Amino acid sequence: MSNQRIIRYDTADTQAGGQQRPFAKAVRAGDYVHISGQVPTVNGEVVTGGIAAQTEQVIANIKDVLALASCGMEDIVKVNCWLDDARDFSSFNAVFEKHFGPNPPARSTVESRLMVDAKVEIDVLAWKPL
Repeated sequence: MSNQRIIRYDTADTQAGGQQRPFAKAVRAGDYVHISGQVPTVNGEVVTGGIAAQTEQVIANIKDVLALASCGMEDIVKVNCWLDDARDFSSFNAVFEKHFGPNPPARSTVESRLMVDAKVEIDVLAWKPL
């Protein structure tokens, strides 16, 4: 069946300075597209600014990866979020709501220490039939 195919998208990443990474940016498994955790980087560097600026960048990175699998934000059904500081929760939610609007996906959010100067990391699951 064609909907049982597994497709891996881009392991070399401009967000890592073009370096090969040991994981795919996204994997399509049938009708589901799993997007690897995205952090607030541009050309391998963490963007400056607070949680709002970093969340905007993470969402921009998610949109870029979704496009590799011909998906958009409207196809996202589940989001997992990690915040470096739980005190950023309200500001994070304001940016999140702006991008997901009145029909948000299911979501989990936890506080966790993140890499380097990142304040947020997000991975998503999208559903788009082949």
